Amino acid sequence: MAALALLWGSGFLWIKLALNHGLSPAYLTVTRCALGTAVLLVLARSAGQRLPRTRTLWGHLAVAALFCNAIPFALFALGEQTVDSGLAGVLNATTPLWSLLIGVLLGTDRALRPLRLTGLLLGFAGVLLIFAPWRHGDLAGWGTLALLAAAASYAIAFAYMARHLTAHGAPLAVSAAQLLTATAWSTLALPTAGPLHKVDATALVAVTVLGVFATGITFYLNYRMIAEEGPTSAATVGYLLPVVSVALGALVLDEHLGLRVMAGMAVVLTGVAMSRKKPHAVATSPQPPAPAAPAPANAR
Repeated sequence: MAALALLWGSGFLWIKLALNHGLSPAYLTVTRCALGTAVLLVLARSAGQRLPRTRTLWGHLAVAALFCNAIPFALFALGEQTVDSGLAGVLNATTPLWSLLIGVLLGTDRALRPLRLTGLLLGFAGVLLIFAPWRHGDLAGWGTLALLAAAASYAIAFAYMARHLTAHGAPLAVSAAQLLTATAWSTLALPTAGPLHKVDATALVAVTVLGVFATGITFYLNYRMIAEEGPTSAATVGYLLPVVSVALGALVLDEHLGLRVMAGMAVVLTGVAMSRKKPHAVATSPQPPAPAAPAPANAR
């Protein structure tokens, strides 16, 4: 659990380091997807799992890859150009709030008890407190909107995956196929990326760690945890990710968070915890994301 939380939560740090040292969001996204795909292909082959062979499944994977990988990965890279990595980790944790909101709007989540409704409203109030749109020149910019859109994209993906992908076996192979498709989606943005300038060794190391460990290996660890400890134990990791991202941002990048932002982060996480309470049921995985998941996790 500690290893998974550290690797998963550190993803926002590696994104920031790669961007700060010359890698563009487009190249960062493609490389991340490609490296994660390579790791999952090796793991799938080692487990004796084969890639899907039906056009229908590949079609569903194309949709899932777009909303669960290509779009959010790109949006996080874009958003972190102007937003600290620690705050990016907290905004990523709003995915369960978006999932609940989408479920309510579509009529698929009818268990909206007062506690969950309060959590939903409280979570978005915390986001508003972080943004402080009433303060000129604060965090209410395109970067923060990109990060929130990434979290919402995860929620859309999980709703789709829950309907079309959870019944399929060979999760490592299916996830490898999903990231492979995400790599193809991401390459479509390369013509807009422009030439590479001043990409140094730090950027290359950061994107390699991001793709291999914070994308590929984390899926495997999450898969093992769910299999061996159950979804309830795996769910607790999701609540550790913002803590890890904030701590690493402060320690490595000297990111400073004011009292208002810290308070908003606490309100967001409290709202997320409340929104996940379901009557007579144990909550399942809170994390978006593994980068590619065999079944929907809630929010990374």
